[in-house]
Amino acid sequence: MRPDPTPHASPTALPGYVATGRIDELRATEYRHLDTDGQVYLDYAGAGVAAQAQVRGHHDRLLAGLYSNPHSENPTSVAAGSLVESARRAVLDFFRADPAEYAVIFTPNASGACRLVGEAYDFGRAAPLVLTWDNHNSVNGIREYARSARASVRYVPLSGPDLRVAESDLVAALDAGRGSLASRWGRPGRRGLFAYPAQSNFSGVQHPLGWVDLAQQRGYDVLLDAAAFAPTNRLDLSVVRPDFVCLSWYKLFGYPTGVGALLARRTALARLRRPWFAGGTIRAVSVQGDWHRPMDDESAFEDGTLNFLSIPDVEFGLRWLDSIGVDLVHARVGLLTEWLLARLATLRHDTGGPLVQVYGPATGAGRGGTVTFNLRHPDGTLVDERLVAREAAAAGFSLRTGCFCNPGAGEGAFGISRTSTRQRLLAGVDTIDQYLAALRLPTGGAVRVSFGLASTATDAERFVAFVQSTYLNRAAGAESPLPPRLRC
Repeated sequence: MRPDPTPHASPTALPGYVATGRIDELRATEYRHLDTDGQVYLDYAGAGVAAQAQVRGHHDRLLAGLYSNPHSENPTSVAAGSLVESARRAVLDFFRADPAEYAVIFTPNASGACRLVGEAYDFGRAAPLVLTWDNHNSVNGIREYARSARASVRYVPLSGPDLRVAESDLVAALDAGRGSLASRWGRPGRRGLFAYPAQSNFSGVQHPLGWVDLAQQRGYDVLLDAAAFAPTNRLDLSVVRPDFVCLSWYKLFGYPTGVGALLARRTALARLRRPWFAGGTIRAVSVQGDWHRPMDDESAFEDGTLNFLSIPDVEFGLRWLDSIGVDLVHARVGLLTEWLLARLATLRHDTGGPLVQVYGPATGAGRGGTVTFNLRHPDGTLVDERLVAREAAAAGFSLRTGCFCNPGAGEGAFGISRTSTRQRLLAGVDTIDQYLAALRLPTGGAVRVSFGLASTATDAERFVAFVQSTYLNRAAGAESPLPPRLRC
């Protein structure tokens, strides 16, 4: 997309904005609760927003029928099970996934989907884990399973101010030690796992989907974190075929919470070996005989009773999003993101210094609708992100501050060296603020705004006006005490 030649103009003046006008119509009807009390919602990377139709649909379904635990054969159980299976088919249809190739496993969230893969993957000395620095902690946590199996864990760094990954670095990490390890440990057919996000929840960078095939050609299974990507981008599993895809439905359309999914290729799923079993996951089990037989389909990974009252809402949400059009949402979010980046770049103090420092791409090319930044005082020092959180909340803005559960991207953005983060150098550090002091960081994170399905030009304009009126030419001074940082 071309940069806006007149960044002071309204986003509505951008070519193509009028064509996304249906979003404004929906905002005035199905999403009118977003404008209650003058609030501005800018945290779609944290959670989507539910349409009133979704809430009505849930209400009407529960009052029109009776549903119970689907692990039975009685009429109410069959009714619940039928809706769950219909939702499974809707997920495959939405992502254009062949049901003969892909299975849908319902989980509590994307994190639960990552855990299913991590705990059951056949890691070992000849089956490494490769990760990009840019990963949510729910993906980073898989390394604990890999290390328990004595597998090597290799990280691919970020490079440059855009916080992207050089493909040459990725190839080097994937190829490192492959032939010698497989031969040495007598497992030439052993695979490894490569995990990365289709879109960064920190910087909005969209990493190439072509990496799925690149890694698979080198003998890896691929876990694609699509939690930040899928809400505003089309993921077509008939074209790109990762072995595992993790999702949280509330990020796509706000409701229901507490339900996610693992989309898995059946061939890859068959290679997983679960370390335990639970209710609903086994065909038969004996206490005295000390044996069990797992189910031979996706239900072997769905522990206990599914959220059968909310899973049907996934199908409603997918149909709702499909009726609006993912491509339409993508276009609107792209326009607002491009405008915001261009507008923030124009904000300068009277000293000539920039007000805003963006982390990641400075234009809309190859990125999504997540913009992460810090604000600067006229003397160049950073505005504490806790102060921005407090003042933004008082002004009615819902945005995100902190580290966003993505330490690798943060370390890349803030230029933190590997040496400085070694545990031995941080001995005696107990609090997050002490940790920041030890690293000599001027602040503890950043500010993140993100657009989504119901975002409008007014949202973007009001935020820029707030930043300009509150922080432009505002000197660093004695602020009222800020709360201690509790996590990062």
